[in-house]
Parts: sequence; structure tokens; C-alpha cells
Amino acid sequence: MEASAAGRAWRGWRRARGGGSRLSRATIFLFSAFLVRAPASVSVYVTLHQRSPHVLCANQQLWNAELVDPSFQWHGPKGKIVSENSTAQITSTGSLVFQNFEETMSGVYTCFLKYRANVEDPIKNLQLKYVVYAYREPHYYYQFTARYHAAPCNSIYNISFEKKLLQILRKLVHDLSCEISLLKSQCHRIKMQKAGLQNELFFTFSVSSLDTEKGPKTCKDHDCEYFKRLSKAKHLIERFFNQQVEALGRRAQPLPQIYYIEGTLAMVWINRCFPGYGMNILKHPQCPECCVICSPGSYNPRDGIHCLQCNSSLVYGAKTCP
Repeated sequence: MEASAAGRAWRGWRRARGGGSRLSRATIFLFSAFLVRAPASVSVYVTLHQRSPHVLCANQQLWNAELVDPSFQWHGPKGKIVSENSTAQITSTGSLVFQNFEETMSGVYTCFLKYRANVEDPIKNLQLKYVVYAYREPHYYYQFTARYHAAPCNSIYNISFEKKLLQILRKLVHDLSCEISLLKSQCHRIKMQKAGLQNELFFTFSVSSLDTEKGPKTCKDHDCEYFKRLSKAKHLIERFFNQQVEALGRRAQPLPQIYYIEGTLAMVWINRCFPGYGMNILKHPQCPECCVICSPGSYNPRDGIHCLQCNSSLVYGAKTCP
């Protein structure tokens, strides 16, 4: 009777798997890992602070097989996992499901499956190993460069203008919960054709969307999604520089000492990961654009895009190299 119930549960799991529900990215990663190859361990990627897909205690051969008296046992980085655990549950068909996945839950998980192919057959054993990684979507920012005709490079007017320009830009994007950061400001003397020498200010600044962890206040309505806010900020900045050109074109008086040089605004789109995370297409080919938690032996101290080697790092998500 118990064998029949287990078989029905297993068939029920197969029917649920075959339904029309939308698969998460992590689920697709997991399924494709089995379909493409049969590795010693399978990589599973779970979005930080989210629920994981079902991590299966079965290989491809057993997906479509009926099992008699199956029993499942999972072991994680911290030892045996029981079904009553508040952060991880084991379903009746042996799948492991994480709730509110945290960085510290990353690591190696092993499933031990015992079953019979038929009632009279001896018990068989199967061991499956997974490496479960927390990951986050990349955060992006725009980097702008612009040039201004300037006062002499040692003039205090250039410093005052720089402060005023930053104030205007920051006010421009404040309501979008975006921030402006000055990356570089330099003054150079430029030899112009048929115009002698002139002083120019070279500004490099970034605009990024404030994260809920960093921002003092984030907006709440439907337009406050990360990419929408960043895109709106980009549009406002471009319009601000275009308006400067239009204002100079209407000006009847001589040009001011410091003014924007038309056509010098340039922009690049830059990826970034949070500290402790990085991208690695060789290590994580199924998640090439994900910011995956740094494995032991690596770390990321800043918001770059790569985990750096650190042989003394023994934890997932290291932000320093001890």
C-alpha cells in the first residue's frame, strides 16, 4: 500500500512538472544542466531572498520511471536537512525547496535516494550532488563625459562651477531616487586649429539608481522600477545638456567664460555587481550575465563585475581577502 502511494505521489510530481506553469530562470538552468550532460555536480542558481525552484532528487533516467518505496535524505553545508527546517523543505517526492534564500545558504547539497525499480528488486542507491549559488541581477549605471570651455585652469571659478553643476544634476534626478557621482574632473589647455590655446574642463560622472539598501528614500509607484528610473534620469541629463546648447544659440551677449561645448556629451552603459558577487562566463556558462556569489577562494571588495582570486578566502560571498 505504501509503495502504491509513493508511486502515485511520484506520478503526481511528474504531472505537475509537465503542466503549463511558467518556469523560473533557475528552474531552466537546473533542467538544462541535466539534459545537456550528466556532471559530477549540478550548478543551481537561486535569486537572493527568493524562493528556489525544486531541486530534484532524481537524475534524467529516473524522471520518467516509477519508483517503489523511495526514500530521500538531503545533506547541506551545515549537515543533514530535515523537512521541518524553516529555510529549506523536502517535498513528499524528495525535492529540496529553499525559502528566502540567503547568502550563507550557498554551498554543496547532496541527495541520497534509496528505491526499488520493482517490488522484488533489491534496494538501489543514488547520490546526487548540487552546488547551489545565490545570485543577483546586475545593477547598471550610465557613465557620462562632457567638456566645458573654462576659465584658466588655476581659477577658483572652475571649482565653483563644478560644484554648481553637480548640484543641478543631483537635483535633476533626485525625485527618481537616482544619484550622481563625480568620477573625474580635469582642466587642460587645448591647442585649437586657427584659434590658439583655450582651457577646457573634462567632466566624468555617473548616474545610478539607488538601491533600497543604500537609498534614504525610494519612490513607490509603478514608474520606480530600477531600469525605468535610470532611463528617465538619462533622458533628463541629455535634455539638460541640449538645453544649454539652445540657450547659447539664443544668447545675444558674448559667450560666458565657462560654457558647455556642443557635441561633447558621451555616454557608456556599465555593468556592476554588488560586493561579494561577480560574473564569470567560464565558471557559470548557464548564467553568464548573472552576478553570482563569489565561491571560496575568491572575493569581490567593490562593485566591479569579477570575483578576484584569494586563496585564504573560505566562505561564499567574501568581500575581503583575509
